[in-house]
Amino acid sequence: MEIKKEDLLAFIHNALEEDVRDGDHTSLSTVPEGAMGKARLLVKDTGILAGVELAELIFKTVDARLKTEVLMKDGDPMKPGDIVLYVEGPDRSILTAERLVLNCMQRMSGIATVTRSIVDKLEGTRCKVLDTRKTTPGIRLLEKWAVKIGGGVNHRFGLFDMILIKDNHADYAGGIKNALRAAQEYVKAHHLDIPIEIEVRNLDELKEVLEVGGVVRIMLDNFSYEKIREALRLIDGRFPVEASGGITPENVREYAETGVDYVSMGYLTHSVKSLDLSLKAVK
Repeated sequence: MEIKKEDLLAFIHNALEEDVRDGDHTSLSTVPEGAMGKARLLVKDTGILAGVELAELIFKTVDARLKTEVLMKDGDPMKPGDIVLYVEGPDRSILTAERLVLNCMQRMSGIATVTRSIVDKLEGTRCKVLDTRKTTPGIRLLEKWAVKIGGGVNHRFGLFDMILIKDNHADYAGGIKNALRAAQEYVKAHHLDIPIEIEVRNLDELKEVLEVGGVVRIMLDNFSYEKIREALRLIDGRFPVEASGGITPENVREYAETGVDYVSMGYLTHSVKSLDLSLKAVK
């Protein structure tokens, strides 16, 4: 997934509009105009740091006069007491940017930390962990960026950049073969350069997919370990294989050891705890 500056700026402007609107009245009323100061971003949790690049852009967007001195980078291990960066400039601007910077970095660091823990569990296997679309509306870009920082692999970003035929699509289309052939015809008719992945619920559906072909990956949904191994024998290396459904930190290693290429986990983005960071004035 490509992180585009214009997408980040659009997010920042929307977030500032939500938070600031016609002014940060607390800072405007209590902090003297023209006052200049410095603050440090402190770590209060253990994990993997994420969101540093974004924080720099937020500070610069809030006020071009804000200058940052970065001491740690995205992907670094962090522990309580670490200083991530210093920011210096107008006091009012530092305060206006503070909560947006912290909200983003805390969420991103939580996701990066969980992702890294899963990546570590997969070490020594061929398997990689994928994220999903089970993200927070409005900040999907940040959450998927955090997965990448943590060492995971981004799946499709949205509905627009891949065709992923799942159970409901197949049922509404009248079956796996109908759905797959219709998708292939659609891509061709609309001159689209997007991949097609398909989910199967059992070995019979898998056999239908293997008859039709034309996919970049097959997703095995809620298969047992034994059924996954049986499916892999049928696929025989013709397509990359993803396991999905019911995969947790406790069983992810067992799924990986079946021989699948990928495991997808909504857990990376929908069940994480934000890590504690704070921005404190340097007196």
